[in-house]
Order: sequence, then C-alpha cells, then structure tokens
Amino acid sequence: MNKKNTVLPDKQPAIRVAAMPADTNSAGTIFGGWIMSQVDIAGSIAALERARGRVVTVAVNSFEFHQPVFVGDLISCYAEVIKVGRTSITIKVEVYAQRCPSNPKTIKVTQAELTYVALDENRKPRGIPPRLDSETI
Repeated sequence: MNKKNTVLPDKQPAIRVAAMPADTNSAGTIFGGWIMSQVDIAGSIAALERARGRVVTVAVNSFEFHQPVFVGDLISCYAEVIKVGRTSITIKVEVYAQRCPSNPKTIKVTQAELTYVALDENRKPRGIPPRLDSETI
C-alpha cells in the first residue's frame, strides 16, 4: 500500500464526487459499497461512450481497496477501456482521493476491472460498433 502523495492522471476523470458523512460505515470511514457504486458509475460511462448506447454491468472481474476514504475526501474515478469483445467491453477504473485541504495529499485508494455488455432496444446483447478514429481502443 502506497501512502506517499500521488499525482492525478493527466486526463479527465469519468466522475468526481465528495465523500459525505451519510456514506460512512460503523468504523467511521467511507463504506466500501459506496465506492463500488461510484466505480460502477464511472465504468459504465466509459462503456456507454464506447458502445454508443445502453450497457449493463455483467461482471466485476477484480476490485482492490488500497487505502480508506474519509469524509471530505474528493474522489476522482478514471475509467479506461482495456478490451472490446463482440458484445462486451472491459473497463479499468482507478480511484484517487484528494484529502487534507490544509496540506493537500492525493492517494490512489481503489482500482477495479469491470465488464459491461451492450444492449439493444429490446434489452438483448448487441454488437459493439467499430472503433471511431478518435478512440484509442
């Protein structure tokens, strides 16, 4: 577990959100399920953009909590397409916490890999369209 100050990735996060007191667990840190929800939202945004339409989560391939998240931390979720199949898209999500406004510190707190499936108007799996020239994967 790396506790040293980290630099945020040089790209736009899929989402940013402040951790609030209502999201704490009995130990006083942010509930892991809340973070998992934010990761799924961030991953689905990247999958939706690549699939150019509706997607659903079908698998959480891996999920690692590296550091706790505290009330007041600003969470940034960075999502990246790492694999595209015929109907599925695998997304890597990295989560960073920016904390301590008086002594700013950025820490990577979580990383995950999720798989989404593209759906048609009848909620049946559909093919992923070809990559656009502007897309990296």
